[in-house]
Amino acid sequence: MSHRDDNRVRIFDTTLRDGEQSPGASMTLEEKLRIAEMLETMGVDIIEAGFAIASNGDFDCVNKIAKQVKNSTVCSLARAALGDIDRAAEAIKPAASGRIHTFIATSPLHMKVKLQMEPDAVIDAIHQSVSRARGYVDDVEWSAEDATRTDMDFLYRAVDTAIKAGATTINLPDTVGYTTPEEYGKMFSDVIENVANADQAIFSTHCHNDLGLAVANSLAGVMGGARQIECTINGIGERAGNAAMEEVVMALRTRADVMPFATNIVTTDILRASKLVSTVTGFSVQNNKAIVGANAFAHESGIHQDGMLKNAETYEIMTPESVGVTKTTLVMGKLSGRAAFADKLQELGYEVGDNAFQDCFKRFKELADRKKTIYDEDIIALVDDEVATASYRLQVISLNTHTSSDGTSVADLTMTIDGEERKTLVYGSGPMDAAFNGIKQLVDFSPKLVLFQVHAITQGTDAQAECTVRLEEEGRMVNGQGAHEDTVTAAARAYVAAANKLLVKRGKSPLAATG
Repeated sequence: MSHRDDNRVRIFDTTLRDGEQSPGASMTLEEKLRIAEMLETMGVDIIEAGFAIASNGDFDCVNKIAKQVKNSTVCSLARAALGDIDRAAEAIKPAASGRIHTFIATSPLHMKVKLQMEPDAVIDAIHQSVSRARGYVDDVEWSAEDATRTDMDFLYRAVDTAIKAGATTINLPDTVGYTTPEEYGKMFSDVIENVANADQAIFSTHCHNDLGLAVANSLAGVMGGARQIECTINGIGERAGNAAMEEVVMALRTRADVMPFATNIVTTDILRASKLVSTVTGFSVQNNKAIVGANAFAHESGIHQDGMLKNAETYEIMTPESVGVTKTTLVMGKLSGRAAFADKLQELGYEVGDNAFQDCFKRFKELADRKKTIYDEDIIALVDDEVATASYRLQVISLNTHTSSDGTSVADLTMTIDGEERKTLVYGSGPMDAAFNGIKQLVDFSPKLVLFQVHAITQGTDAQAECTVRLEEEGRMVNGQGAHEDTVTAAARAYVAAANKLLVKRGKSPLAATG
């Protein structure tokens, strides 16, 4: 049976590689390991962990994910250069299942302008790079960069060369988000029909969203014979992003009547994965985002509400539970005990150690004392915030701010820095400014604040605030997020989260000079 007759679609997640290329979306090693664990848990077939030759940090990330992940294939990207492939092979060596993904541009524009190579030289590079990779691993993927603007006869020749050299997966990416579904689906069917050895490889889509067609194009590619989709959580990635994994997976599941294909994704983990990536990158998910947006299962129109009360299928084509949105929103309060809280964490898909559980429960009780209604979203934000900050060298212990009618604010801030408690009292032009000034005074740095945004996690005047801060220092850009029912405290926690990442990047002592 050829791969084209197979009804299983492999999910290749590149959140940690292509997704991280989104400006401002860089992640720490610890954050990447958390995301990789989440991707493995939800059943992702292939995790593209990074670009091993890009930096020592990228190599370490791929290598550590290769050691950690047992049930998914771990992949490293490599250009069509022998040094790249050697480095990728070394990085994925510990993996239970490893893949090398090598690529070269094939469009006339890219070959002439970027590569400055003749077509025959590109064919030779394909043969050499794939052969080199196949010498290390049995699982080799080759990509024709800018495939959708490539001459078809040359594309046939390039694919044939890659498969003969040992490629087991052939990726035909829409690198610049240029194609349309009809064109893209036909490209796959044409390549499969015109390349004699096409049945020896699995074909893959990789679509960018410049025209908003990434998901539609990916599905069209599957209809044309592809059996792997390359995608990212929340659709993050270069420029306008990549095909969103949650959208392609739920489209295949919901419309199996016209697309009779299946994936291995545990769809009930989708919302958790979305929130984790949003928290780590600082990229908020828009309310009307398909599948995982706050409004994806919300109904305000009276006509819609009437229909929902009579039969949910009138306006919902999938259930909230199928993607991990819990139907019951109000179940916890200040009288809830440890057992109920532990059960709720399990229901939400969290497994935390004893110390982390105690810290989370303490914060939950404090929140419940101050907030009438505790929603699942409150608990998710609380746990994510606690887990993310547990290992930070900088911690906010307490923050009190006072603002006068003339706009002057004062912040009384207590932090621990590498376990040492430090205090300061500083002024600012507003409570946020005062809090941020206090952090900068206690920590030896003065970064540029590139982004500050805040949104309410749930409804109501007592809703928790979730803040995102993006800091830039000497060309390094990092994100931090923090959640708290007090907006200023949430902002300070976000600022400190970003500050911790800057410390990791620059490798300096966090203590400010004194005396």
